[in-house]
Amino acid sequence: MRPGPRNLVTDVAGLRVGQAGDALVKTGVTVLLGEAPFVAGVHVMGGAPGTRETDLLAPDRLVQEVDALVLSGGSAFGLDAAAGVTEGLRAMGRGFEVAGQRVPIVPGAILFDLANGGDKDWDEAPYRALGRAALAAASEEIELGSAGAGLGATTADLKGGLGSASLVLDSGITVGALVAVNALGSAVMGGGPEFWAAPFEIGAEFGGRGVGRHDPSAEPRPEAALGQSTTIAIVATDAALTQAQATRMAVAAHDGMARALVPSHTPFDGDLVFAAATGAKPLPGDGFEALRLGHAAAICLARAIARGVYLARPAPGDPRPCWQDRFGA
Repeated sequence: MRPGPRNLVTDVAGLRVGQAGDALVKTGVTVLLGEAPFVAGVHVMGGAPGTRETDLLAPDRLVQEVDALVLSGGSAFGLDAAAGVTEGLRAMGRGFEVAGQRVPIVPGAILFDLANGGDKDWDEAPYRALGRAALAAASEEIELGSAGAGLGATTADLKGGLGSASLVLDSGITVGALVAVNALGSAVMGGGPEFWAAPFEIGAEFGGRGVGRHDPSAEPRPEAALGQSTTIAIVATDAALTQAQATRMAVAAHDGMARALVPSHTPFDGDLVFAAATGAKPLPGDGFEALRLGHAAAICLARAIARGVYLARPAPGDPRPCWQDRFGA
């Protein structure tokens, strides 16, 4: 396996990503958009999720495809971001046709970034407008680090951020990951600078510092208050998957989250992974490609998490330092 040409989730042909943020509020929105509706699944392992339209992603539901997926800051307020995306898609003529009307299908998930030093004293929450702006900005290029849904994100000891990575399998199928890292746990070993995801790093995509040392007997002592964390992600492929197969890919991708964040999937995180499949390429017939897809999704997600933290940038009032400020050359 090798990274795609951009090492981004948009190496999956037919997918674009749009982002919008508010630096004063320290929050933002990230949208994954398909050129056409795509199959999607979801799996939640955190104990405190915040979601919209995830029930319809079960394999036995009527609607089998979605128009976009939304990751947003803002806790419950951020669920409005998907409404802005829905309105924008309807204006574009997109959506599931019902009784002569177009109803865009836009599942979403949110993270908590209300205690990150930004100005949250709003009269009207900004997320609906940010969602529509992110949709309008969709392209194949993605700003990583302090951008989109990762703009105000934090981890246990460092600033979080938005990350992405990709892999092309020997079969020619592409897998990518997109993640907003806002974890109760840490992305670095023993205080850093080495990342937990280091065994899966390709080249020096997040610093090339190698594997560090840690104390396996140390108990987690979170600095964040309970209920103020969540890592939300999307893994995507150009393979033709059913909704059940996409869901299994999302399940497997959680291994990557556990490899890159310690601890992860806690009762106080809303850790969640969406899966998206454009269906452009058939699965090979050896019966093992679903296994390979899950493995690649987990590796991509681990790398994307580290990249999001590695590329975060400082801003006034940040409650955590950036990796670059603490460890960068």
